[in-house]
Amino acid sequence: MSKTILITGASKGFGRTWTEAFLAKGYNVAATARNVDTLNDLKEKYGNTILPLKLDVNNREESLEVVQKVKNHFGTIDVLINNAGYALTGAVEEASEKEAREQFETNFFGTLWLTQAVLPIMRDQKSGHIIQVSSILGLATLPTGMGLYSASKFAIEGLSETLASEVKQFGINVTLLEPNGYASNIWHTGITSESLPYYDEIKKALAERENIFGKVEATAPAIVNLVENENPPLRLLLGKVALPFVKQSYEQRLENWEKWNDVSVEAHG
Repeated sequence: MSKTILITGASKGFGRTWTEAFLAKGYNVAATARNVDTLNDLKEKYGNTILPLKLDVNNREESLEVVQKVKNHFGTIDVLINNAGYALTGAVEEASEKEAREQFETNFFGTLWLTQAVLPIMRDQKSGHIIQVSSILGLATLPTGMGLYSASKFAIEGLSETLASEVKQFGINVTLLEPNGYASNIWHTGITSESLPYYDEIKKALAERENIFGKVEATAPAIVNLVENENPPLRLLLGKVALPFVKQSYEQRLENWEKWNDVSVEAHG
């Protein structure tokens, strides 16, 4: 039975790759982008199985309207993939108020608005799958000048883990996707306007890591598998670097918490 998938940020990167993979499998896909002309070739190839829709995820009202359009057009929304987002690169000290707020408006609030918009539909259906594109930098950080990006993804982690426990009773699943670094344009779409020389070394380290980034197109089979699975996981790591990196970080956390546990217990009173 064909699923209807709503995916944001479908014009490039992960969104474009996954949209093509879903269409090739025969799914109905509502694909959103700020510029829907980027989806014209897919519309020509797949016809009515793709519904391109203009959407700025920062706009809550527009998000609500788009969800209703998808529901009216396809009759259902089985899967929401909150993929739209970008990475603000620069040290925490360098970020302006405007840059910091815009990072959260897109990555966090954009995700929240779409999630809230589809929940009534999925509750009525008694089924659904919400997939939030997070990052391994939402589980652990690197000294690479991406503090605001990591903060936005940490926020999505807390939101989505709580959401999963709230909506399981309605037959709705939630999955957090945790990609390691991939060779996409996300790293070059948001650079802090101020550049302080004190952080040149960590920025250089980020640029050097791009050499080991994964290939975006390699993620398509994993995402199709996830969408088709009847018991999807709460979290799915993507890439060969992801698990070793997260595992090392969590082992260090546990070691530190245990080392300070006497102080922690004493603080209980």
